Amino acid sequence: MTATNDDKPQTTTVPTTPGALARKVQHQLTAPQATRTNAIHPGAWWLWALGLGTAASRTTNPLLLALLIGVAGYVVAARRTEAPWARSYGAFVKLALAVLVIRLAFAVVLGSPIPGTHTLLTLPELPLPDWAEGIRIGGRVTAEGLVFALYDGLKLATLLICVGAANALANPARLLKSLPGALYEAGVAVVVALTFAPNLIADVQRLRAARRLRGRPDKGLRGLLQVGLPVLEGALERSVSLAAAMDARGYGRTADVPRTVRRTTAVLTLGGLVGVCAGTYGLLTAEGGGYGLPVLLAGLAAALAGLWLGGRRSLRTRYRPDAWGVRAWLVAASGAAVATLLILYASCTPANYAALHPGVVPLTAPALPLWPAAAILLGLLPAFVTPAPENTRKEPS
Repeated sequence: MTATNDDKPQTTTVPTTPGALARKVQHQLTAPQATRTNAIHPGAWWLWALGLGTAASRTTNPLLLALLIGVAGYVVAARRTEAPWARSYGAFVKLALAVLVIRLAFAVVLGSPIPGTHTLLTLPELPLPDWAEGIRIGGRVTAEGLVFALYDGLKLATLLICVGAANALANPARLLKSLPGALYEAGVAVVVALTFAPNLIADVQRLRAARRLRGRPDKGLRGLLQVGLPVLEGALERSVSLAAAMDARGYGRTADVPRTVRRTTAVLTLGGLVGVCAGTYGLLTAEGGGYGLPVLLAGLAAALAGLWLGGRRSLRTRYRPDAWGVRAWLVAASGAAVATLLILYASCTPANYAALHPGVVPLTAPALPLWPAAAILLGLLPAFVTPAPENTRKEPS
């Protein structure tokens, strides 16, 4: 019996084409799959978002603000999960749009302090008494006033979107575990407040979907009234369950700390906070530039020491505490770099400050300054260095 070619063992060859090698290298350089052990510390996400928000507060240039919104939206789209708190980003975007529309409506109805020569329309003006001098309702609506209101409202909308990005990316329960023991009681209230909006949105979406499946209206005033009661009932049930769980786990128990330690903790904490306020004021004023930074650093050190001593009163254990790794440092550093670079750019020359705050009189199109735009793009770093969630992970073909 003779063997044929079909009887020979088949061997597979690894493609050595440049495209295959490039895909292999790209696969090795991509961020790993997100797991419980390599998840980014929630504090890093908040520092990143606060850095973007600080940068947004330093400019009214609509091009830079739009770039900040795009950076925050791209990172959220690339790294948010299917958790309930991650769904709150859309609500923050809608809230930002509502704030922008309200700001423009106020500029139309109440007027603007910006003088303008390009009149768009003239509304009937309501006469007001003498004690309301300086306030008007109606009158001329100028293009300069509307553009100024647009710049101002867009800055506030960008701040809301940055906060929404932090809510969508950071796990509030894990953020609570990471707080120092001295701030645990206050942290619980803050975390419950931060989780109320995501849970409320999740309940509204769930109830509206259930009403649509039953063929009942879920829009309009009638649908809102019929959905509102179950939502409030669910929020009350969650509050009672949370209180019972906290009581069962011994929440609120404190250790027996000597009186000297308690007094030292109070002095260090209060004195440190006063030092932080005085140092910050010194940095913001021209006269206090010499003492501002040392006082700020001394106050910060005293406040941290007070928090460390205050944490001894809270007998808490942490199950699988979150580690602050290299990727968390990169995430926090990217947000801090964006804020720092924009602050330094604005303080260099008056021309740089004017580029970040374009004028509306005369009415001209804003220009995009290249260096601030490049600094804002550093905020995209978390989209490439953080672990990718399962729903966004794509394997190379």
